[in-house]
This record gives sequence, C-alpha cells and structure tokens, in this order.
Amino acid sequence: MESVHASLSVSMSEFKKNPAAVLRASHNRPVAVLNHNRPAFYMVEPPLFEAMMEALADNDRYRQAAARLADPSRAVEVRLDPL
Repeated sequence: MESVHASLSVSMSEFKKNPAAVLRASHNRPVAVLNHNRPAFYMVEPPLFEAMMEALADNDRYRQAAARLADPSRAVEVRLDPL
C-alpha cells in the first residue's frame, strides 16, 4: 500500500465538487487527493510549495559543494602574505 504524506485526504470526486471548500478546510495544511484510495496528487498552498522548492535547491547546492570538496583536483592553495 502507498503511503499518504498528509494528515488530510479527500477523494478525487469530493475535490472536483468543490476545490475551494477543500482549500478552506485544509487550514494551510497539505491535502492528499486520492483516486481509488491512492494519492493522485497533493494540494499545497503557495508559501509551503515555495519553502519546499527552496529546501530542494538548498539540498542540491549542498550536494554540489560536498562533491567539489571531495574532489582533490579542485583544491586551491591559499597563501597569506606577511604584512
């Protein structure tokens, strides 16, 4: 069985009847919209979606930085000139 990653869920039919009512009832929380009792998609409000996109971008930047640090061919020598 597939996991549902939201504390709220509605059927596809219920969602199609009145999406605005589902949005109001969500109180800014994610909603899993189910088709045949399986998640078809998740409804999230823009601020949460933006936060998720930022977290994904941060994760990508972290992985890129970690890969660069692990690559000895990219090492840079830093010299400090005495005053």
